[in-house]
Formats: sequence, structure tokens, C-alpha cells
Amino acid sequence: MKKYSFASVVLIALLSAGFQSCCKDCNNDEPIMPTAQEFNNIREKALDNLTQIFDFQAEDGAVTFTSEKGVTLTINGNCLTKNGNPVSGAVKLEFVELFDRSNMLTTNKPTTGKLPDGSQAMLVSGGEFYIQATQDGQPLALTCGMHLEVPTALSGGDDPEMQLFKGAINDEGNLEWERNKQAEFGIRENQGGEPTGNQYFAYFNSFGWTNVDRFYSDPRPKTTILVAVPEGYDATNAAVYLSYDGEPNALALLDTYDSETGLFSEHYGQIPIGLACHVIFVSEDNGQWKYAIKGATIAEGGTITFDANDLGVTTEANLTQLISDLP
Repeated sequence: MKKYSFASVVLIALLSAGFQSCCKDCNNDEPIMPTAQEFNNIREKALDNLTQIFDFQAEDGAVTFTSEKGVTLTINGNCLTKNGNPVSGAVKLEFVELFDRSNMLTTNKPTTGKLPDGSQAMLVSGGEFYIQATQDGQPLALTCGMHLEVPTALSGGDDPEMQLFKGAINDEGNLEWERNKQAEFGIRENQGGEPTGNQYFAYFNSFGWTNVDRFYSDPRPKTTILVAVPEGYDATNAAVYLSYDGEPNALALLDTYDSETGLFSEHYGQIPIGLACHVIFVSEDNGQWKYAIKGATIAEGGTITFDANDLGVTTEANLTQLISDLP
């Protein structure tokens, strides 16, 4: 029989206690909550997966790129500057196009726009676009305009109420849209070539986020709703969205969170009473998406509740399919 000294026994006891403290969740049903960074990481990954890269030489002058969905962008390399100086040599162009609520959700690029009074309301999109030229990792600027043409068939056909919006990321990391009043925008018929349908065309001179949009219109009385989520989730590691039934090119974000009540809210009171919609909760779980989707009909001052048993875990591809399949 082996004999152990008193010091050895003490050491074994300390090691055992240390292991148990490091493995505090091994025999514990308490879920490990994602961090804000982990949640942001899966959103960034979704955006990276949708980013298209085009390379060109600034000296080439006006160059035209065609995206995977058939959107064309014409940009003049002679108008590019870096720190106020003209650019020469190789340029990288990053381009993202979002047309449906599933990709808007995974990248956190909902369609919520500023009204003239400063409040926000739902937008229906004809396409969201991120455009940025860089050289050696540094963002470039434009001294003249670039030309964007978007087939209207990608968002249901011509809509004369569409306008051009520009987007900015707010202090909470969410994208907000407002009218780009300096841009030229309109609809025109396809000229020559194969009959691909009509085009939204825009001429503007700022990189970043751009959106072809109109405000959602519904004559019914409006309300504010509240959404309760499982304990441990808040606005840093989770988000709640509204998908309006029948509007696949739109997505609303419940953009406020009350830490005292633990409730998410759309605080401007712009949701139509009687609206059929789906409420979508998302977070992160070990590099995957944690989610729940509930159908609802909006009631005045109503509260929609998600509990832990409602939550599932899935891949980005499966989550986008689930959201795309919503009515």
C-alpha cells in the first residue's frame, strides 16, 4: 500500500478544489451566456460571408462592376483620394448587397428609417448596399459621384415611391437610415441588351451604407409592443426583430432594452395594431446561432414572451432559410 505524506494529501485536496472551481458548469444546468463580443462575432462573420471583392487600378478611370445578383456599380478611379491626396495603383472595392430579411437579420442591418420628426419607422427595401474602396487597408474617399443600377425585379418590381437612403451606425452598433437628399435617384427602363427589366438608378458620392427604400404604409392605429426574453440575455448579447408577414424585403429591430424590466421594445409606437408578424429572438451559442421564432398578431400594448424552452441552436445557413420561409 502506498503511503502519502500530509503535504501530499493537502496538495491533492487543493488540486481537486481547483478543478471543481474551473469546471463550475460541468454538473450545473445553468447555461453559459454569450458575451457581447461573441454575439458580434457571428454577425461579423455573416457580413464577411456576403462581402464581394473587386480589384482595379485607379488609373483605369471609370470602371463598372456587376454583382452576383446583377446590380451594377460604376466608379471613377480618378476621383479617389486617400487623406485628401489623389490615389494611384491598386484599389480594392468591398461590396455587400442585401435584399431579404434573412440576411438583414444575420448582419444586423434592419430597415428602420428616420421620420421628419426624428422618430423611426419601418422601411421596405429595394436593396441595401455597402460600398467601400480601400488601398493598403485604408478607406478612400470620392470627389465625384458613383452610379448604382439595381434591377427592380430583385425586390418585386417597379415602386415609384422608392427613395435613396444613407445609413450610419449609431452608438449601440445598430444601423439607422435617413433620406439622402443630395443624391439623384429614379427608375428607368432597361436600355439595350437582354430584357432584364427596369432599374432603380442612383448617383451619389459617399461610401458606406446605401438603401433603396420607402416607408411602410398601414392605415391602422399604431402601438408599442414589449418582448420578454430568457434571463441572462440583454441588448449586448441578443436582439429581437419583427418580420412583417407579406414583406420579405423588410425587417424591424426592437431597438431599446430596459435593464430594470428585462424587456425589449420598439419605443416609437409605429407598429400597426392587428398586424400579422413573426417575432425573432437571436443570440450566440458556441459559434452558432441561438434563436426562437414566434408568430403573433399585434395587440395594443401587448407583451410577447420567450422562455428558455423556446430556444434552439442552428447554423447561419439554416437560420437564413427559416427566416426566408416565413410568410
